[in-house]
Amino acid sequence: MIKESVPDCYADKGFKTISTNPCGEIPLCPYDSCRLLAINLYGYVVDPFTETAYFDFEKFRTDVRLAQRLMDDIIDLELEHIDRILDKIDHDPEPAHVKRNERELWEKIRHTCLQGRRTGLGITAEGDMLAALGLRYGGDEAIAFAVKVQQTLAVEAYRSSVILAGERGAFPIYEAEREIRNPFIQRIREADPDLYEEMTKTGRRNLALLTIAPTGSTSLLSQTSSGIEPAFLINYTRRRKVNPQDKDARVSFIDEVGDHWEEYQVFHHHFITWLKANGYDPEKVTRMTNDELAPIIAKSPFHGATANDVDWVQKVKMQGAIQKWVDHSISVTVNVPSDTTEEMVNQIYLAAWENGCKGCTIYRDGSRSGVLVSDPASNEKSAPAFRETMPPKRPDRLDAAVVRFKNSSENWIAVIGLVDGRPYEIFTGKAEDTFRLPDYVHSGFVLKQRDDEGNNRYDFQFLDREGYRITIEGLSRSFNKEYWNYAKLISGILRHGMPLNYVVDLIEGLNVPEDYINTWKNGVVRALKQFVPDGTTAATSHCESCGDKEGLVYKEGCLICRSCGYSECG
Repeated sequence: MIKESVPDCYADKGFKTISTNPCGEIPLCPYDSCRLLAINLYGYVVDPFTETAYFDFEKFRTDVRLAQRLMDDIIDLELEHIDRILDKIDHDPEPAHVKRNERELWEKIRHTCLQGRRTGLGITAEGDMLAALGLRYGGDEAIAFAVKVQQTLAVEAYRSSVILAGERGAFPIYEAEREIRNPFIQRIREADPDLYEEMTKTGRRNLALLTIAPTGSTSLLSQTSSGIEPAFLINYTRRRKVNPQDKDARVSFIDEVGDHWEEYQVFHHHFITWLKANGYDPEKVTRMTNDELAPIIAKSPFHGATANDVDWVQKVKMQGAIQKWVDHSISVTVNVPSDTTEEMVNQIYLAAWENGCKGCTIYRDGSRSGVLVSDPASNEKSAPAFRETMPPKRPDRLDAAVVRFKNSSENWIAVIGLVDGRPYEIFTGKAEDTFRLPDYVHSGFVLKQRDDEGNNRYDFQFLDREGYRITIEGLSRSFNKEYWNYAKLISGILRHGMPLNYVVDLIEGLNVPEDYINTWKNGVVRALKQFVPDGTTAATSHCESCGDKEGLVYKEGCLICRSCGYSECG
């Protein structure tokens, strides 16, 4: 990074690289700024996704020169804002010694900006550009073409900066002799000797010019692949709520509260463009099953060229080759499966260094929650880190178990709705007059009803000794309102399939200030433990008696240690 750095030719002038911006695409000296602008490469493909597709280099050269001019204008806008900040500091009422540090900071930022006029002109939609030209991302032909595009961008951006130097003046500390041995400047010289000669005479407007950023938000706005990256996925599934009375509604499933949903495919934007260019009806394709989609996807230039498809060796080879025409750096991610070993990660970083990359990010599928993950159906080795689940639809009539227990001297009762013998929802509280059951009642049914105002109501029904149905209306009114609210939260966890041993551990760990809620919580735990299958390891399985870290298992609703025989039930 230091050897290739043009700014480090001026290290003694304050431009020594000490770090990078957060994504690593611009190595920076103290007090400098990360200024970014991206050119959409897909926009220069004429007749995309056809046999006659080509890249309009003439238009690209013109726009690169304009883009670099715009970048230089952005620096002047930044300086205007810095001057406003300094003016505000000067007019603030605090004494000068109080404001000194703040003013000195902004003076240093302004000085560095003026001395170097650093810019970060880059690209986005590399993956879409290659696909539109019929080139498979990661292939040698695609790498060679990507390098040609980046070389063109570098030469024309530097040409623009030289022209600007003639119009507006070079950056103040420019000295051609300082840069004469810099590898990047020598490549510019080899690619265009006349440009280099003009630069040594006129100077250059900007210290360093180029980068390739992640362009995440930019790619979303332009509906393209991001930065230098391939398309992340070709398609994925989304859901939308539909009105079942609509004659055109397509209902994929009904959830537990009776809402109707349609599942539909979402496609990478320019895969849809490819469909249209090749005679497919996107409306029909988006309604196909995955099996129906597979042969169509296989015909597209995106097939085998998404983030998890591209061979990591080719990925770093491509990055290293393009890096030779980027005077700053490149933000790029190598995507690898969840079972990738530390040794393989080491090999990737080593290969990135050997191929001339200045930096490299590796994302192992599932290594962080809350980020995009691949579909396990398309990559059997990659398990998703996080998945939304839909609970089984609640029947109007649910089998229920009745569990009685003592909390201190109080009689408590729990009604637990069951689906396939597994707890689905829970109602519990003191066994008071409003919900008193005969002692022989150990099971029954929870009925979901609608009242006259359309609100849900839950009733309990059981069979008496003579077989008659007895219904107690309004379970919600039978228990303390706070118990009811907590029970709704716990029922939501149960319905979405959290393993019971973890549900128990979660409830036990609730921090509640009121003693009566804590007592209620303990009752819920006692009730649910009876449904944990024998032999299930406890979520927190450390035995306090013998110290076995995996010792505690469930047996008949109690935790026992399989090592020392300790039992929490005595």
